[in-house]
Amino acid sequence: MTTDIVGIIALSALAGLGTGLGGLVVLIRKPGQKLLVFLMGLASGIMIMLSFLELLFESLKISGLFLAATGFVTGSLVLFFLDFLLPHEHFSVSEKGVIDTKILEDAGILKRQGLLIAIGISLHNLPEGFAVASGYSYVPKIGLIVAIAIALHNIPEGVAIALPLRMSGASKWASFRLALISGLMEPLGAVIAAVFLNAFPVLGPFGLAFAAGVMVFITLDELIPVAHEHGHEHFTSLGVIIGCIATFVLLGAVW
Repeated sequence: MTTDIVGIIALSALAGLGTGLGGLVVLIRKPGQKLLVFLMGLASGIMIMLSFLELLFESLKISGLFLAATGFVTGSLVLFFLDFLLPHEHFSVSEKGVIDTKILEDAGILKRQGLLIAIGISLHNLPEGFAVASGYSYVPKIGLIVAIAIALHNIPEGVAIALPLRMSGASKWASFRLALISGLMEPLGAVIAAVFLNAFPVLGPFGLAFAAGVMVFITLDELIPVAHEHGHEHFTSLGVIIGCIATFVLLGAVW
């Protein structure tokens, strides 16, 4: 199997641009809670459904239980330890789209928060790139769906980087650029995975299960809990339901 490096770079760049898109939102207007939690729910629904209906299912079908379970657990644990060692904070956005500054009133604190979030998200994007590459290596259209799901997940993270920086006094474009640059780690992780899978194609099913573990962890540890912290749980649930429906539609289009 020869991996299409160019296609993988293009799709992982699409996923990474979600972070830049979130930063771009800050240039236009500060987003409110309802939009952010809906996007988190939408990404959650797509990731969960895709992980179990497609990635893990295909891994089990190709390789059996042991390799699929090993890949899934490995993907989950990689994200767990990254989150433990390099946690990236999430901010609270008020109903009118203004950051909650009860604690973060000092501009220096806001600036440090934005920079720390950018570093944490950048490193978290590496295994997300692996997920895109694994899906694409199996079926390119599956890689596209994975990239869309991760891009949706990255939009609120881009806001989380750019908004504190903007409110600390940094320029709009500087805030946007940092959000955009943090998303560039996604293609790097995808290229590493593509080279690895090209050298060891027998581990393709492991890569699929690894991608499933990464996306399930992101959903259960980050997206849904953070969305619920912001309130408007019904908007999160609506996003999850629409994400599940969208996954059925997308998978139907693929097959």
